[in-house]
Amino acid sequence: MAEGDDVYLYVYDLSGGMASRLSPVLIGKQVEGIWHTGVVTFGKEYYFGSGGINVIVPGTLLHEPVKKILLGKTFIPEQVFDEYLNGLAESEFRGDHYDLLKHNCNNFSDNLSRFLVGNGIPEYILKLPEEILSTPFGQRFQGLIEQISQNSPNLQPIQRRAASPEFYQLNSDIEAARHHSSLLREKRNALCEKLAKREKKKNKKRRKEIGSESKTSEDRRMSAEDGQPEGVAVEQLEQDANTRLSAFDEEERKEREERRRNREPPIVFKDAVDVHIAFDTLVGLIDGKLNEEEQLSLEELHKYMLEDEGSWALGESFLVFIGRLLMDKELHEDVTVQTLHVLAAAALKDDVILMLHQDRKHHVLMNYAFDVDRHPVPHQRALTLFICNLFENIASSEWLMYISEWTYNNQQLSNIRVTTKVAVNAILSDDVEMQDRGSAIIHNLATKEKIMKNKSLRHLLPRGSASKVFDDVAVELTMAVLQFLSADGRGEPLVFRCLKSLAQFCTASGPDVPQLIQMIGPHPSKFKGQSQRIDELVQQISNRLR
Repeated sequence: MAEGDDVYLYVYDLSGGMASRLSPVLIGKQVEGIWHTGVVTFGKEYYFGSGGINVIVPGTLLHEPVKKILLGKTFIPEQVFDEYLNGLAESEFRGDHYDLLKHNCNNFSDNLSRFLVGNGIPEYILKLPEEILSTPFGQRFQGLIEQISQNSPNLQPIQRRAASPEFYQLNSDIEAARHHSSLLREKRNALCEKLAKREKKKNKKRRKEIGSESKTSEDRRMSAEDGQPEGVAVEQLEQDANTRLSAFDEEERKEREERRRNREPPIVFKDAVDVHIAFDTLVGLIDGKLNEEEQLSLEELHKYMLEDEGSWALGESFLVFIGRLLMDKELHEDVTVQTLHVLAAAALKDDVILMLHQDRKHHVLMNYAFDVDRHPVPHQRALTLFICNLFENIASSEWLMYISEWTYNNQQLSNIRVTTKVAVNAILSDDVEMQDRGSAIIHNLATKEKIMKNKSLRHLLPRGSASKVFDDVAVELTMAVLQFLSADGRGEPLVFRCLKSLAQFCTASGPDVPQLIQMIGPHPSKFKGQSQRIDELVQQISNRLR
């Protein structure tokens, strides 16, 4: 029988010891701490805040936990746990459901504990927030809690699937986009300026009091009511947090740059469209046909694409607006093309993942993409360009490979399944531009990740899904590539992409792909002599066929 995985409750005191020292004076009873909790298992720490469900390296939130409580062992596979978290992240533990007093990190920890080990967390932790944080003493820490929940660059909002080599990079990219936005910078600078002024005033007042060696108990009580002792400590915590945030920021930046240097460069089409022309054309086509809310979404799109304000400028109804532009048959047919061209330019932006995550509920983009073969060729070209350009950034390329399923037209879909269909449709098209982009998507998919090695857990995943390119996805793409290569006259760049994909699939899918190449053909030796890089791939694939 499997040994199982330990499940711990990490308990942090957000007051930094102040609750224990000052609670008897301020609220008339002893309180050991203002507790924040996270659940640690599978080598990660999970907690809930105003930004939703987050994942961090255990014990790195702000300071070391004051307690590590063993809750028990879990025998639930990590992949099942991942899917359970996906459901929570899109339902009762969405960020907008967070309530400091009634629906907080401790309620989330209790939920996870009951799922993983069958029992909840200690009652004294669950009951403390409403009892303490509703007091003036507890409310002093609300700003610090919000800062921890929103601004720390090592947080990773949950949008999970089976863990991949790029998993941490995806989530750190998401948070880096948020963290580095000008809006958060302004808030943080304002907070630091305010704290500096407060500290200057307090230092001046303390200098006047240096001559006094002690105070009466009444003096201490009055001082506490003025907020000085705990105020100074809170300031110190805020300053420590900012120092730690800066260190994390620099460390994360260096790590991201290193991963990008080591990453296989994706094939994208950065100069395929002029976003200014596409946007102006789109505006002309839909002028006078939008309601007030849609007009606001159009202005948000302008801010994002032409004023470079960041994806935070896009409202909650933005993708509903995009859905209408893509699917409303009453609009001019070129509206769809220009919309997709603007999206293709947006795909190259490093914070586009935040826009994509807005689509988790309605799947507007992926439902439209799944019907790719039903769209007119100009629409197919523009859609394929959008999908291909999403490989520019690690986070958005990971989004294309998510395995979480939804139902559309009575079919179970996932992002990886839709991405695969778009790629196959494009490379097998009679349109040369589509073939170019389709071969690029397949190349990007094939070189994205290595095979999922733990085959014993694959039965937990939906059929056809992939956090890696493997099994039937690799087989489907291989068959499309072979069919494309069977025709004569393919140019060297496209042959190179296809052979490189086949070489990767040979490694990623065991004997299936080599057997297909031998059964269907053409044999890779057919392409020998076109270039040195192709010859190297021919040899690599041939070695796999022996």
